[in-house]
Amino acid sequence: MISNPKRLLTGLLLAGLSLSAQAQQAATALYLDPKQPLNTRVNDLISKLTLEEKADQMMYNSKAIERLNIPAYNWWNEALHGVGRAGAATVFPQAIGLGATFDEDLALRVSTAISDEARAMYNVAVAKGYRQQYSGLTFWTPNINIFRDPRWGRGQETYGEDPTLTGRLGVAFVQGLQGNDPRYLKTAACAKHFAVHSGPEKLRHEFNAQASPQDLWETYLPAFHQLVDAKVEAVMCAYNATNGEPCCGNSYLLQDVLRGQWKFKGHLVSDCWALVDFYQGHKVVKTPAEAAALALERGVNLNCGSVYPSLPEAVQKGLTTEAKMDSSLAILLRTRFKLGLFDPQGSSPYDKLGAETINSDKHRALAREAAQKSIVLLKNNGVLPLRNDLAKYFVTGPNAANLDALLGNYYGVNPSMSTILEGLVAGVSPASQMQYRPGALLDRPNQNGVDWVSGTARTSDATFVVLGINGLLEGEEGESIASPSFGDRLDYNLPKNQIDFLRGLRKNNDKPVVAIVTGGSPMNLAEVHELADAVVLAWYPGQEGGNAIADVVFGKVAPSGKLPITFPKSLDQLPAYENYAMQGRTYRYMTQEPLYPFGFGLSYAKFEYGGLKLPKKVAKNKPVEVEATVRNTGKMAGEEVVQLYLTHAPRAGQQVPLFALKNFRRVRLEPGASTTVKFTLTPEQLAMIDAQGKTVAASGPVTVSVGGALPGKRSQALGASAPAVASLTVR
Repeated sequence: MISNPKRLLTGLLLAGLSLSAQAQQAATALYLDPKQPLNTRVNDLISKLTLEEKADQMMYNSKAIERLNIPAYNWWNEALHGVGRAGAATVFPQAIGLGATFDEDLALRVSTAISDEARAMYNVAVAKGYRQQYSGLTFWTPNINIFRDPRWGRGQETYGEDPTLTGRLGVAFVQGLQGNDPRYLKTAACAKHFAVHSGPEKLRHEFNAQASPQDLWETYLPAFHQLVDAKVEAVMCAYNATNGEPCCGNSYLLQDVLRGQWKFKGHLVSDCWALVDFYQGHKVVKTPAEAAALALERGVNLNCGSVYPSLPEAVQKGLTTEAKMDSSLAILLRTRFKLGLFDPQGSSPYDKLGAETINSDKHRALAREAAQKSIVLLKNNGVLPLRNDLAKYFVTGPNAANLDALLGNYYGVNPSMSTILEGLVAGVSPASQMQYRPGALLDRPNQNGVDWVSGTARTSDATFVVLGINGLLEGEEGESIASPSFGDRLDYNLPKNQIDFLRGLRKNNDKPVVAIVTGGSPMNLAEVHELADAVVLAWYPGQEGGNAIADVVFGKVAPSGKLPITFPKSLDQLPAYENYAMQGRTYRYMTQEPLYPFGFGLSYAKFEYGGLKLPKKVAKNKPVEVEATVRNTGKMAGEEVVQLYLTHAPRAGQQVPLFALKNFRRVRLEPGASTTVKFTLTPEQLAMIDAQGKTVAASGPVTVSVGGALPGKRSQALGASAPAVASLTVR
């Protein structure tokens, strides 16, 4: 029963007037006025927040603040090779496949397409009132860690083992994600995982990666430096410790290098639940409040995890201050303002992108081009390219019809994905017959032991056997559900049952057998190389993978991919997995003969190198002009990745790379055509890194090699052309 209706009505009117006043005040606030300077807007917003609200806005899943017209925002989104974990999106080849293209223009076009779709998906989601995880504009990609050891299950997320290749592709990818508008970010990219992070997956929450100053500055840090120079908006600190301090609390990496030497202006985000590792794994503190204070002190602006809600407690206990929170939050909020998230609809040019952008025909064609260029031909005894009108083809193998073999990890989904089987079927003439049986399981013997496939292979004009691994066996901790080693590959071999299966297909069969291998890391393909007539490495080729593979094997395009990582013959050739020293690792320091060398990949075209020109002598700290002639002496047009390597003379007591990639360029040549490729070697490229991690100007003799693979006997034994080689002396 209402005792005083007038008093109630008056109260309601006053409450309504109060809410109206708050809304009007918020609507006219400086932080909502796009005409105000960025820092003015940021500081105005911070001044209106409570201590608890500030802490919440530094969380990846920051809540809405209705009284200030601030919507909820989830910072966590993925776009490693297409918008991931959201709606239908174009699925491009996995990052390691993009690395195999050695094509930064392609990387720029791919990431531009991804950011177009990302903005479109965000626009239509917000219009429906959806603000979920994996629907925002802050993407935690690219992964520019160095793939130093083939055992690392997440190596597939990287662009390979070389810092030059990684840096250039990473910069192009960031530029495509972030756009070129002078005021607004299209999306925000993130360089991860900073730094010295590449397994083991099982130990990452407690592991201390030890790297010498030379290895840090020669191998592990250069790509991050390049992306910071390219104005990447975010950097993610890694789970592990580096040289004794957890990466998300590492004073040297975060304060001295990232903020100090490199002048990084963007925001720093913790890997997810990495701050929990401060007290559960690394045990450098005892409580969440202490972990929050340490991370804040070292410069972490955004917490993916559960620790920063303890920041108010840390302030109350005197472990940190609200002023430090304000300074850190200001850096973080600038990203949201630059994305236009506090501006009226239509302010950003990217607000116009709509659903028609997503999975468009143009993007599907680009995914097919990227997959074509990523494919690496490892062996060809002359059977490829195959005619597409033979009488009978046979497709078999555990990954022939397997969608997982297209995707890798951190993937998106698409309503029309071309498996390898589907691509091959679509590529053959209607007059031809094509049969399919899986024939073998991925990683275990067939239970009934019945073999119906070997006989079919012997009666077919050509057999495609699709072998390899997929995301069930390699990937991130917890993601690879069939991996006994948390996604890492501690067994370098293909599953034994697959090799047995291939032996059966080859036995008493003189018809062509083409092995198509999927996977995101090096693997022991020695017996596959011996048994098959051709070996095609497809990586995780994305939604157009099957079509792209058909384009290559049937000769619509020539293969042009190159290995972005060395394939050793066995793990016995490598140092221990937990050892982060570069000595004995990657093409730059591995002295033993590999199975397949870095930079290697065959073509249907035949390229020859010559005419290498460069000065015999050059003064210190001066650039060097280099040019070489490349000619296609084959019968088919093709693209070649021209690679320039340097070799400095050995120095007593110093670690000197055997080879170092310094430049590369894709060229397309018709049969009989040639071109002159010109490179400028800068003083920075000629320089060396000493044991203290300092840059030292080049001096003495330097060998320059220009060719289509890593210089060396193994490359030529596998079919690569001899490089053009010359020397210069720096005085």
